[in-house]
This record gives sequence, structure tokens and C-alpha cells, in this order.
Amino acid sequence: MSSHPTPRQILEALLPYLKTAGAYAQQIQAKIQAQPDKADKGDNFFASALSDADLSIQTMMEVVLLGLFPQVRFFGEEYEQTYNTKYFRAIDLGEMGDYLITLDPIDGTQFYLDGHANYQIILGILNADDYEAAIAITPGQDCYYYALRGQGTFKGRLADALEDCQRITVNNPTPAICLGWQMGDLVPHLSDRYRVFHTKADYSKTHPIPNFNGLLSGELAGAVLARGQFIDGAAIAFMAQEMGHIVTTFSGDPPPPLHTCDAYQRPGMVVAANPTIHSDLLAALAKI
Repeated sequence: MSSHPTPRQILEALLPYLKTAGAYAQQIQAKIQAQPDKADKGDNFFASALSDADLSIQTMMEVVLLGLFPQVRFFGEEYEQTYNTKYFRAIDLGEMGDYLITLDPIDGTQFYLDGHANYQIILGILNADDYEAAIAITPGQDCYYYALRGQGTFKGRLADALEDCQRITVNNPTPAICLGWQMGDLVPHLSDRYRVFHTKADYSKTHPIPNFNGLLSGELAGAVLARGQFIDGAAIAFMAQEMGHIVTTFSGDPPPPLHTCDAYQRPGMVVAANPTIHSDLLAALAKI
């Protein structure tokens, strides 16, 4: 492997291991036991849920990265609890061209713990200004999505290589909106035109609701997040944008460069399948 691999080369090298991690997560899902909840997350059970799979998958991918790309910058969600954080050169963004790899080992841990299929493993490749690539493995649905900057978003089955995946675009998505945990005040301003899923109020252990990745599958036509974590929400937004969605801040401006953001997160994010939906979401935000 080159000492300066391209984002695509990095994805190609890591894909077999991400697939193995997905197979592992799928295998143990029915047997999983929750770890003690993460501290300081308040009443957000999505943020506090932590499973054996989160820790095991992150450890696995850390070992792979240190073996294949020993000079990489790496930030994983469970960086405070794994054994390998200290071996990486850095965990923050670097200069242009010095990529930071991020990992959410189980995005949608509560979905996972409750036996739902729409959890995912998300890995991103971040430059100083924006994402160069992102990939989301969804083992419970036998598929994965990946995007490369300026090249679009692609979908394949787990058995497919990158080159076998098909490019996807926004195509008649369901008129449904996903609202992040803190965005419940938007519900009355949107529910007359859309099916609105507010994660805090509508999550069910027995009846799955769309996760944010529904933007990629067509289950959602839009979403609003109070903040976009680099490891998950902002990565999904990048993939949605590469397939044709509109992605902005609450003011309607383009998302700020990553290096200007604090705490590994972009500020409030609006994602919409078309200009009409985007206008509706911005108008609703102006009312709260």
C-alpha cells in the first residue's frame, strides 16, 4: 500500500474487515448484553446506549488500521475506553491531505440492542475542509453504501466489491422527515405535510422507525439534526449530499469547513431531497 493512499484505496483495504465486523455484529445481536450506559449523556438513551459490539468492533478496526496504516489519524466513538487510542499518531483533524479516519462502530446502538435491522457501522475519511469518503455497512439489511467526494454515492450487497456497487440518486423518497432528539418543536410545523419521526418521542422497541440512514434508502425525504457528529450524522449527510440531497445549516448556508467546527461535530444540519422540502424545513425552523 502506498504511503499516501487515496480515499478509495483506503476503503478498498478496509472493506473486507468492515464486512467481517458486520457479520460479527449480526451473529451476536440476539445474544448481546448492554454495557453500563455512557456517562454524561442525560436522558438521551440513543447517546448513552453502549454494547459489547461497539467496543469489540472498534478494537478490531483499530488493530486493522494500526497494521495497514500505522501513521493514520484516527478517532473512534469509544476512544476513551479502548486500549489502542494511545498508539495512533493523532485523533484530531490534520492539515489538508493528512486524513482523519473516523468510526462509529455501531450507529444506532439502541436499534441494535432492541433487535432492529437498521443499525450500521460507519467509517469516514475526513480532510481538513470536508469528507473525502464515507461508508456505512448495514449487515441486518445485507447492504452497504459508500460515497467519494465529487463522485457520487453507491449501494451494493455485502458480497459486492466497491466496483460492483451501483450509483444511486434521490428518486421519489417517502414524504417522511426524521427529527433529531432535540428537534421535537418542529413536529407541529411539519406534520400536516409529512410523516414526521421524532426520535425522542417516536422510538419504539417493537416497531422500528427509520434511522437517519433512511435518507440513503429512500425511507426519508429529509432530516433535521441539532448537530451532526463527524462519526455519524455528518457522515450520512455527506453521503446524502453526494447522491443529490441538499445539505445546509439552519440558516440555509453550506455546512462550515470541518476544521472550523468544535467537538467533532457540525452545527445544526438540514438535509432535504429537493428545494421544496428544504424550504419547508427552513420555514419550520424559523418558527421555533
